[in-house]
Amino acid sequence: MIDVSPRRRREIIDALRRGTVPQRGLDVMAVGLDRFQSAIDEELSLVADGGAAFKAVRGEYGAGKTFFARWITETAKQRGFATAEVQISETETPVHRLETIYRRVTENLTTEAIPASAFRDVLDGWFRILDEDAVAAGADPSNLEHLADRAAVLLEQRLAAVTRTAPAFAAALRGYHSALRAGDIPTADGLAAWLGGQPSVASSVRRSAGIRGDIDHFAAFGFLQGLLTVLRDSDYAGLVLVLDEVETLQRVRSDVREKSLNALRQLIDEVDAGRFPGLYVLITGTPAFYDGTQGVQRLAPLAARIGVDFSGDPRWDNPRAPQIRLLGFQHAGLVELGLRTRDIYASGSSASDRVLTLASDDYIAAFATAVAGRLGGRVGIAPRIFLRKLVDTLDKIEQFPDYVPPDAATAQVNSVELNADERAALGDLDSIDIDV
Repeated sequence: MIDVSPRRRREIIDALRRGTVPQRGLDVMAVGLDRFQSAIDEELSLVADGGAAFKAVRGEYGAGKTFFARWITETAKQRGFATAEVQISETETPVHRLETIYRRVTENLTTEAIPASAFRDVLDGWFRILDEDAVAAGADPSNLEHLADRAAVLLEQRLAAVTRTAPAFAAALRGYHSALRAGDIPTADGLAAWLGGQPSVASSVRRSAGIRGDIDHFAAFGFLQGLLTVLRDSDYAGLVLVLDEVETLQRVRSDVREKSLNALRQLIDEVDAGRFPGLYVLITGTPAFYDGTQGVQRLAPLAARIGVDFSGDPRWDNPRAPQIRLLGFQHAGLVELGLRTRDIYASGSSASDRVLTLASDDYIAAFATAVAGRLGGRVGIAPRIFLRKLVDTLDKIEQFPDYVPPDAATAQVNSVELNADERAALGDLDSIDIDV
């Protein structure tokens, strides 16, 4: 059986029971990703040493793009990175409005120790480190005024580069620090919200720090640079930023699409130019986004930067290339994923012997074949439904001593179990053998 902690086991099984990708524990569920491991490790090491990297991932629905992205973020957190996953949306997080991307980054910022909304903790941790460094430099910790003065000097030194490109970020940090020192919590809360890109912060709060207005598209890059400075000075290796479902750009108006593609090209250029030391950007999209006329190919400079020829044998795909492809699950991978899930479940089950006996290797292999068969043999669409139904079977085995799972070959997939993306991927449902 796979050895995982009770908490990780619970998080994995609960997510699969809901039909979603687990946020944690993906290292024990990674199937078929070994060929990318070395290249990803090299790139993360480069970023941790002060470099920056950009990676594009392509795959059809069911190929595992979200799983791959979360596998990378979990790997990164174990290596000391902070991470943020941003779902690209036509209305809430359009790429051409980078201030919305930055706001989602701060809202979704996570670390190994803090699973969600870590932005405020990162800020406070940075100021604690400033105080510690000031004491190490000779400040008297019992003299609060002297300590504050020495910490302020260090703050100015560390924000010097950010001040040149994003003076408002540095000013807000100073104001936040002063408000905390004075015990003015409402002002500190307001400035922390403004630093996180939140709109509609009271003008009186902004005036206290000498700043005005909200963060706009043009200031967002500078604020991201400021966030990276704070992260690195707080002993984080850097930031892994995932921009998921970028293919939604194909559905927006043509003028918005042009702006969004150009913003993406600009982000890549800034990464390549070294403006964001400590930043690893990962985008995910469908082949149609990368190859179609409504996607990357619409902007020739962007296509030239991340274009890769995938006409050859997939076995020789280069994992170090700026764009990589996920081929999705084959039957053997689906079975292996099922076996790992069964082993994780059994590792903390009160009926582990029954789970391992009734959900045997042969049973899971036949179950995977049956579920994929009900989906017209489209194995790439099957993982979510297969795992959800498998966990349901394991739940019944654990809870009911007299329960015996039915013949795996009789497994059915009801139409109500499919989500909109799975229906779209299947195409004409009338031609697929699905029990309704």
